[in-house]
Amino acid sequence: MKGMIFTEFFDMVEEVHGLQMAESLIDQTAPASGGIYTAVGDYDYREIVSYAVALSERTGVPLPDLLRAFGSWVFERLFVAHYSGFFAEPRSVFEFLSSIESHIHVEVRKLYPDAQLPRFETDIATPDQMRLTYRSQRPLAEFAMGLIQGCIAHYQEPIVVTMQDLSAGAGTSARFELTRTG
Repeated sequence: MKGMIFTEFFDMVEEVHGLQMAESLIDQTAPASGGIYTAVGDYDYREIVSYAVALSERTGVPLPDLLRAFGSWVFERLFVAHYSGFFAEPRSVFEFLSSIESHIHVEVRKLYPDAQLPRFETDIATPDQMRLTYRSQRPLAEFAMGLIQGCIAHYQEPIVVTMQDLSAGAGTSARFELTRTG
């Protein structure tokens, strides 16, 4: 997993809970990386899962809620802020989400050929309903839900999203149903 996700996680932890919490998560989990990340480096995704679990335990925030909040954070603080070119053309949530595999992941692979990206399959059933299926080796479906929620907030559309786990609780596969309500 790219280091920029780790650096964003610690930015969020520091902003919400303070520097001491961020440092104590590294001490508590004792990651193989030593807790030192560069934005372009590659790191074991299990380290971020360990941090999230430890943060959940220390704050009492349920892990799914924490991962969703982090996904929303990453959408605005990383994707929108640093990769604004991805948002020049899509004018809606459905357009943006439909472009993940055909445009965004193509561009990401140009920058990071070794990136192990999740797969997103989209199906627009009606003009007001979309299905998005997430598949990954990483158990981050709740994080993906947060990214979708961040996307909805960014485009300010009245959309309700629900998630169905397709991986028997493993978090590696999920179907998201998005419905425009207005």
